[in-house]
Amino acid sequence: MPRILFAALSHETHSFVDETTPLADFRQRDAAGILARRGDLSVVDGFLIVAEREGWAVVPTLDWGATPSGTVEQEVFETFWRELEPLARAALAEGLDGIYLVLHGAMRTTGLEDPEGELIARLRALPGAEALPLFGVYDQHATLTPQMCGLSNGLVSYRNTPHTDAHEAAIRGAELLARALNTGRLPRTIWRGTNMILPPTGVATADRPMRDLCAMARQIEAETPEILCVNVVGGYSFGDSTHAGMAFSAITEGDAAPAEAALAKLADLAWELRHHGIPAQEDADEILSRGLPNRPGPVLLVEPAENIGGGAPGDGTELLRAMLKHDVQGGGIILNDPAAVQALKKLGKGERIALPLGGRGSRLDPGPVTLEVEKLSESDGNFTLEDRHSHSAGSSGIHVSMGPCAVVRHRGITILLTSKKTPPFDLGQWRSQGINPEELRVIGVKAAVAHRQAYDRIMSETHTVTTRGPCSSDSRVFPYTRLRRPIFPLDLE
Repeated sequence: MPRILFAALSHETHSFVDETTPLADFRQRDAAGILARRGDLSVVDGFLIVAEREGWAVVPTLDWGATPSGTVEQEVFETFWRELEPLARAALAEGLDGIYLVLHGAMRTTGLEDPEGELIARLRALPGAEALPLFGVYDQHATLTPQMCGLSNGLVSYRNTPHTDAHEAAIRGAELLARALNTGRLPRTIWRGTNMILPPTGVATADRPMRDLCAMARQIEAETPEILCVNVVGGYSFGDSTHAGMAFSAITEGDAAPAEAALAKLADLAWELRHHGIPAQEDADEILSRGLPNRPGPVLLVEPAENIGGGAPGDGTELLRAMLKHDVQGGGIILNDPAAVQALKKLGKGERIALPLGGRGSRLDPGPVTLEVEKLSESDGNFTLEDRHSHSAGSSGIHVSMGPCAVVRHRGITILLTSKKTPPFDLGQWRSQGINPEELRVIGVKAAVAHRQAYDRIMSETHTVTTRGPCSSDSRVFPYTRLRRPIFPLDLE
């Protein structure tokens, strides 16, 4: 019975927000917690499905992850390693046949530019782990590095943004490990970087350039049998590191030359289509001044600068201010504001209070908006995903906690207040609080792309709007210090 060591470390690190991310922000699961994830449709579950099918003896160690946020304190990584190392050493002494890792790929600590590569390097340095098959899965918004690829055999990226296929990607990575164990052929991974760093709004896989790049990747796999998998990595523009940006990798059982040639074709196509990766944005005030369309479904005002899934605090007030200015009727917006939730606890349903809302999480925001609001409801903030292929499912499973919540109304605007940053990836977020999003006329969405799986099917129209926030789609505003240069679009051509 093959013995496979399993470990998970996941964080998408925004280098340009003021906060750092401490150990207390990380959800920590031990061996029992890992095995309990069987059936939750996460990436961990994807691995466990293949392990069960193949008859592997799983050696579960640690599963740590946190919501996207600021640079991770180095002590988090070192504590993770201090706990993982003795577990890995003991497993190696007993005998291991492989290693499987669940990563995000865009982590950054106060002491490490490439924590995922460092983790793999430390594992490889343990006696007995030097030549073990090492496979895994990572996010399409990763910062893929030569070290990650060079020290692993087959790390597999998600293929879709929104990430509706995270579970399937984890299965694919585990099946490559099974193939290596069953055939005795150990693949290697070839890396290819680019001189492009596109914002999250520019790497949706339904749009160019990613749509064309993913199609070419599938064609390469079909035409080159020794290439088992081609990864198209959109990258993460909020990470300040040497290799941030778009990259590609090929997992191959053959010579390096065909894989390198295939990746060069992808890099050439990416450059040819680079301008498609900088989508236009609109002004919310101008949109609302035109009035709302006379057809069913809400108008979506999507503000990528406040993208919770990219590390923003989720309490920005600019879009709310625009709704207030135009006295929007049937508006809805979600703000992460634990202080407001706490202040509302003393009120009963239907009572009113003047309350400062949002505007505390980023110095770019104009600040809290004080409104007289009516309390409609409160809850524990727990809900189950309506869409089991939601972007959230891959990392967190199907059960989501927003922390204690309250719903308030000011004139025609309904405001859902949460205590934990919760990306808007599933309509169950609204419905769990007694709100039917399909009946709203305007919805403010703090996301870039990942909301589409949920919201596109109910909207009447959608607009990507410009607001002040830490997840700007204009990469030129960020003070990179480590990023390789020249690079598009910072240095244009």
